Amino acid sequence: HQGIMAAVAAHDYATVDDMLNAAQEKGEAPLLVICDELSDPHNLGAIIRTAECAGAHGVIIPRRRSVGLTAVVGKASAGALEYMPVARVANRDLKARGVWVFGTAADGDTTLTGADLRGPAAIVIGNEGSGMSRLVAESCDLKVSIPLKGHISSLNASTAAAVLLYEAVRQRG
Repeated sequence: HQGIMAAVAAHDYATVDDMLNAAQEKGEAPLLVICDELSDPHNLGAIIRTAECAGAHGVIIPRRRSVGLTAVVGKASAGALEYMPVARVANRDLKARGVWVFGTAADGDTTLTGADLRGPAAIVIGNEGSGMSRLVAESCDLKVSIPLKGHISSLNASTAAAVLLYEAVRQRG
């Protein structure tokens, strides 16, 4: 190998424009998932798999402080990575494009069923340990809480993504 090494993604990255164009071509309101600094490749893979099954148009991850598209992510996605576009971006200015940003937070402004997910929507899933970063939380149009009846105060990141995605599917009919 002559002392040279390269790190490459397990799959090519898409762009946010690709995702928005795909939604427009289908005549659908965009449905995106933003993963804020996820560190577990199994969570990212599971989110990609659920997003594909729910008919989302793409998954967005930050350029830094986040797991990328590794072989483990690809395996955990169970093949969904072949169909679900993933963009790795430094800045995601979705509001300027008419997309409402819904953050998931225990102290949310509204409950899951009170959020209108029928229009252009991006669902933010925070880091496994600390949730959404302060700046991302401040940029959300609305923070949504998932009702929890047990003793544990939060869901796994991929489970929270699944709950919100399928609420969007239910609302969109």
